[in-house]
Amino acid sequence: MTLSPDDRSRAVAGSTPIANTLAEVVERVLGAPLPIRLRAWDGSEAGPHGGPVGVIRSRRALRRLLWDPNELGLARAYVSGDLDVEGDLGEALALFWELTRENKISRPKLALRDKAGLFAKAVRLGVVGPRPRPPAEEARLSGQEHTKARDRAAIAHHYDLSNAFYERVLDPQMAYSCGYWTSADPEYTVEDAQRDKLDLVCAKLGLRPGMRMLDAGCGWGSLSVHAAKYYGVHVTGITLSKEQRKFILDRVKAEGLTDQVEVRLQDYRELDDPPFDAIGTLEMGEHVGAGNYPVYAATLYRMLKPEGRLLLQQMSRGAVAQGGGAFIETYIAPDMNMRPVGQTIDLLTDAGLEVRDVEALREHYVWTIEAWARTLERNRDELVALAGEQQFRVWRLYMVGSAGAFRENRMGVDQILAVRPTATGSSGLPRTRAELLEKA
Repeated sequence: MTLSPDDRSRAVAGSTPIANTLAEVVERVLGAPLPIRLRAWDGSEAGPHGGPVGVIRSRRALRRLLWDPNELGLARAYVSGDLDVEGDLGEALALFWELTRENKISRPKLALRDKAGLFAKAVRLGVVGPRPRPPAEEARLSGQEHTKARDRAAIAHHYDLSNAFYERVLDPQMAYSCGYWTSADPEYTVEDAQRDKLDLVCAKLGLRPGMRMLDAGCGWGSLSVHAAKYYGVHVTGITLSKEQRKFILDRVKAEGLTDQVEVRLQDYRELDDPPFDAIGTLEMGEHVGAGNYPVYAATLYRMLKPEGRLLLQQMSRGAVAQGGGAFIETYIAPDMNMRPVGQTIDLLTDAGLEVRDVEALREHYVWTIEAWARTLERNRDELVALAGEQQFRVWRLYMVGSAGAFRENRMGVDQILAVRPTATGSSGLPRTRAELLEKA
């Protein structure tokens, strides 16, 4: 008689179902009770009832974790489909974060005998083996970080995925940054929030007809088009994404704005224009890198006229958790760096800019991402057809994980308004914040 792989697993594990063995190992490693229920590839289950269920579809999921016992190993297992979650993925992630936040994970020091026992169980379950091949969706960059060539490759990895893909996730304006939710009305949509965000940015910049504005990291052109169409300014947008530039050029032509909007495939370090009246840069600073941020800040200063305004919208993380995290940096935004907002303010000030206003929008990003996530799930079949099942799983994990990070204050996002003062210290700003917003 020939035993199936599952039968062999049961035989070597004795009478103990595989899920029970896995639950015991997880709790031993965590030093805490298992926060979700587990289902193993043999159909056995263990752990608490009534919540999400982690489904371990094959030994390969555990082999990934054996090689990378961290966030990256979990991400690889999920993206590949070796690991899945039945129920609310966000709730499952939140339950694990709760253990960390409340210091319930004790990380026990395992004696050599304990480690040997865990390894023996892994061998009996058939988990030990060669490192599995990572999913193809991972970024694979080469060369020194934040050279111009590597930055182009990093941007292409995420933003050149497919314009059609992003059109099925974002609002019609293709705004890929935090919205500004001015209403709790159920009829108020992410499209409304993005329009109100763009108006807020233009108001803070004090845009008026005939002014020249730089849109640094212009994305799919939501700010460039909005500023030109509704505020009468002349916009120069720069991006490293060929797909984004193509989309904007088509959109600008359709809107009849070719005389007002110029879009370049250009690195910010290559800017050599006369100074602009205003600069808007929405969630580009995260891609600049820690070492290059002083160069970025100095470029923004150099590109502004005296009394010119800068509106910088940027994500942040705590002082002990800078960067983007293993999943984000591997699958979404390679080489990303986020820091506490205070450090960004220091860097802008060091460049000669005067920071005049900071507005935190953290909760607004929760609402924005939740709206994107609903659209993602609603258009699942189309998105899978466009980019494949694994890319869809990357985005599901990205949306759910990001919403949780902003909700739990592990990440933030802020609008920073700065000016380039004149030699005598004049900012050109009105007396009050309210008056600043009324000017537009």
